[in-house]
Amino acid sequence: MKKHILTLSVAAAALGMTATAMADVTLYDYEQPTSAYEDAYVSGQLNVNSGNQGQTSHDLNLDTSYSRVFSSPDRDIKIGGDLQASSKRGANAGDEAQENYIGTASAGMNKYFQPNNSKGAFWYGDTELGIKKGADDPFLKAGVGLGYGRVVNVTPMAQAIRLVEALRANNSLTGDLTKAEYNQIAQIIAKESEYNTKYGSTDYRQKWIGDMEAVLQSSGKTAGTLGAVGILKAYDVLVNERISTRKNGWLVKAGVSEVVKDYNGDGGKPALDIAGEYHRPLSNLTQFSNETAVSAILKDNDDSYTLKNQMSLNHEVSDRVDWLNKWALDYDHNGATDQNTTTNAASSTYRYYISNKLAFDTVAALTQVEDKIDNNGNDDVDKSLFMGVTYRLK
Repeated sequence: MKKHILTLSVAAAALGMTATAMADVTLYDYEQPTSAYEDAYVSGQLNVNSGNQGQTSHDLNLDTSYSRVFSSPDRDIKIGGDLQASSKRGANAGDEAQENYIGTASAGMNKYFQPNNSKGAFWYGDTELGIKKGADDPFLKAGVGLGYGRVVNVTPMAQAIRLVEALRANNSLTGDLTKAEYNQIAQIIAKESEYNTKYGSTDYRQKWIGDMEAVLQSSGKTAGTLGAVGILKAYDVLVNERISTRKNGWLVKAGVSEVVKDYNGDGGKPALDIAGEYHRPLSNLTQFSNETAVSAILKDNDDSYTLKNQMSLNHEVSDRVDWLNKWALDYDHNGATDQNTTTNAASSTYRYYISNKLAFDTVAALTQVEDKIDNNGNDDVDKSLFMGVTYRLK
């Protein structure tokens, strides 16, 4: 009898450990390797009217953005930029085209004092360059400081989860993977750029997907190889489908910077900078992010400061549809004129991916500018609904 009880106890313990290992995997289970990711987009909306008016009118808006992040155990390096341009011409004869543009580029590094510490202290250095139409000079700012915390790119785990779901659906996999096996797949996905460099852009995917197949085979949950159906499905998920960038973690930092030159051509303005980030996947399909930055000029005769906050909530409705929601707050206090300006901009975008690189957008947006100046064209909330296309460069 005791032998039977012992046997049942061992079996129950084994089943319990298996159940724990086979528990539902989430993006929080991702063990970060050295990795990199790159996002680059260009979006545009164009409206042209002609007939029953003095001349053909148009309204063109272009928006480009770029972000590249490289992560290793001891540092995170981020490069980014965006450029917004517009051209408008009225319907009345003689109306001239009004063109405008504004752009920024930035680069920064967080260097951790203790490598492999998921929430450790770091020192940072960053720089920002800005241009806009009508400015006397480009804007240039550089700063250094200290911070704590870390934000991890967990997109590879989101892709691994989607891959396993697809392979289970077409019976290429006979069972769920353990969290360790998910991490093996995710870490191979994260090294796509390394495979590209080593094997070339033409052939690297064969080796890349082949190494994932080897992990799946070693799990014992495939009928031998994946076969043609499984390989094609893996290629479709990893190459043809688009999964938006997912992040997890938080950080705070503070430091000093120098405005080398502003748009008016003035320079030599020291500033105190405080910033924070919080990113959390609410589920495998939903991403929440918030970034805040405060900068104050450190001069006796200038108490200017700015506060910026950007919040987003994105949800993957299906393999081809994303629902993107953004809110941006920009508060500016001009010490020289004692003028306060608050800008709130909110938008909701329904994005349908025609292909991995091309998407059709339907956007509803609200913008409010409060500057306590009457009759200057921004007294009311600006409401807009427009459609356009977004092309993914990277």
